[in-house]
Amino acid sequence: MRISAIIPARFASTRFPGKPLVKIAGKSMIERVCERVCSSKTIDRVIVATDDQRIFQAVTAFGGEAWMTREDHASGTDRLAEVADKLQTDLVVNVQGDEPLISPAMIDSAVAPLRDDPTIPMGTLKSAIADWQEFRDPNVVKVVTDHAGNALYFSRSPIPFPREEWQAASSPMSALGVYKHIGLYVYRRDFLLKFAAMPQSPLEALEKLEQLRALENGFKIRVVETDQPCIGVDTPEDVTKVEMLLTNNDAR
Repeated sequence: MRISAIIPARFASTRFPGKPLVKIAGKSMIERVCERVCSSKTIDRVIVATDDQRIFQAVTAFGGEAWMTREDHASGTDRLAEVADKLQTDLVVNVQGDEPLISPAMIDSAVAPLRDDPTIPMGTLKSAIADWQEFRDPNVVKVVTDHAGNALYFSRSPIPFPREEWQAASSPMSALGVYKHIGLYVYRRDFLLKFAAMPQSPLEALEKLEQLRALENGFKIRVVETDQPCIGVDTPEDVTKVEMLLTNNDAR
């Protein structure tokens, strides 16, 4: 089975323009993401998909593989599908280009169900929510699953709703069994192309969560739990946090 990772990377960003090329402890963020993905035991090929020549040139300069894509894509998934359409591969892993500390083990754990079970079209990750503030935050996407680990729903609202504990907010979060979604996806190539061609679904439009399109059309999403930390870079201040973590890890 051939497994390819594609990292969508745009130069334009409302909060942080040029984010993929920002230096983090001497290396660009996109280089650090590529290094992490290349360390995965399951990935055969890593491609950066971009619409910007500056990112393309930076990736090729450090020896990575980059593909130029159209500028009019509405989402990273559409950019992913453009590359996958020309790619000979069985599985496609969508890795966010703003997570320079992503663990290779996270990628491997997300890939495993689709590698082992040909009936699963799509997979992703979840991790336990640490505190009530995170649980209430609409920027933290929550997910609930069935006993087999298939997603039942994703929402920006607190789900499942802990009716007894909500007012006091005194129960430990570990006792509630609530999870946040981690935006790493694994697709079967043929399903990815089909998924990208589907029209936006009503729940997707309401919650602004693209993965709901798959659920509304009756497709399963296998969700694997991980305890690996996942820190995204959304603002210049986040760069400092990541550099501190890198320094602490190197000192160990």
